[in-house]
Amino acid sequence: MNRPSVRQRLIQRQRELRACRDCPRMTGPPVHGEPALSPVFLLGQAPGTREVSEGRPFCWTAGRTLFGWLAQCGLDEPQVRSRVYMSAVCRCFPGKLAGGGDRVPGRSEVATCARWWQGELALLRPRLVIAVGRLAIARFIAAPRLADVIGQVWPVTDGPGAGADLIPLPHPSGASTWFKTEPGRTLLAEALGQLGRHSAWRSLLDGGVGTDDTH
Repeated sequence: MNRPSVRQRLIQRQRELRACRDCPRMTGPPVHGEPALSPVFLLGQAPGTREVSEGRPFCWTAGRTLFGWLAQCGLDEPQVRSRVYMSAVCRCFPGKLAGGGDRVPGRSEVATCARWWQGELALLRPRLVIAVGRLAIARFIAAPRLADVIGQVWPVTDGPGAGADLIPLPHPSGASTWFKTEPGRTLLAEALGQLGRHSAWRSLLDGGVGTDDTH
């Protein structure tokens, strides 16, 4: 019997993800991107209500900002969705705080959901990881301040992404002012420049996504 291809295993994993209901405080169904066999892996934080209702990551205001940034690196939204694997630390909406704003996922929720993005990372073995937001960045490196990590390329030294490069980005939330003021504005521009020059990203500009043997 032939072993399932990477794409088949990825699709099966997404099917299993959609059935997950392990976190009672989270609102699903879980969200995932397209099953792109990509050398670039984007890890976000957690979906909002719009992403859950539409079943797509980054499909509302934060997404418009993120895809605007990535367009500066040569790919528009449909191209990013089909050529970059889009994942997240948590795959369901964490809910609202009593005083307004979205609840930050708890440590147990982050730990419970880790098997999904880590399993995807192990299957895809990307050359580049883009971590969007502090919660995502902290899965790979300590980030007490965004200014200490954004604007640099970091090696992923352990875990399923070991060997990849990491480019951190701020979260594109409309509530954030970090990337609109200094030093955030300059550091974001530096990070996007590094992204646009990275060989894994540049391989996508010609439509390059991998096959089951090369991705």
